[in-house]
Amino acid sequence: MKSLKEQTDAKIAAGRQANPDFMKGVDDIIEQAKSFQQGSSAIKVGEQAPSFELPNPDGKLISFTELLAKGPLVVTFYRGSWCPYCNLQLKALQARLADIHSLGAQLVAISPQVPDGSMSENEISEMDFLVLSDQSAKVASQYGVAWEVPEYLVEHMRVDRKLDLEAINNGNGNILPIPATFIIGRDGLVTWRYVDVDYRTRSEPDDIIEELRKLS
Repeated sequence: MKSLKEQTDAKIAAGRQANPDFMKGVDDIIEQAKSFQQGSSAIKVGEQAPSFELPNPDGKLISFTELLAKGPLVVTFYRGSWCPYCNLQLKALQARLADIHSLGAQLVAISPQVPDGSMSENEISEMDFLVLSDQSAKVASQYGVAWEVPEYLVEHMRVDRKLDLEAINNGNGNILPIPATFIIGRDGLVTWRYVDVDYRTRSEPDDIIEELRKLS
């Protein structure tokens, strides 16, 4: 099975071939963001992870404190079900979920989409981890991974992909999370993190599992 990086690299390569001008624009935006250290405010290893209470697809509020009482947490922020890189990531995590659970941990995926819009019913039924909605991006902001999407990308989504980001986010603006994953120990401290403003790259499930082994 191909690694998540191999899958995302293949999607990037296909995008460069199909729409080279757009992908060059994305590269430029990513470089500008990195030059301003976008994402540098994300909570760091050794820091206390902010608590949260967010709705699942059924609208039930899920408490960070209650989850943490059961064991370590893998908290991953993703942009939404409309993002092909996010879908690759979630499927890759689902494929290794048994390993995550065997190490006593739970996986929580958070996006700004409304509870019933984050994933389709069929997709939700196939996922064995929690999918939560952070509509106001408040939790993403607390974790230091909220990012106002540049107009260049907003316009591309609106024109080329027929996606209205503000509508998707239920009128909460053009804020998306930087794709980021945090491992949080039972004491609430961050033990590992992966944060990259380039939405086309994601943490490898193998790396997550290796870190969880250190905690077990």
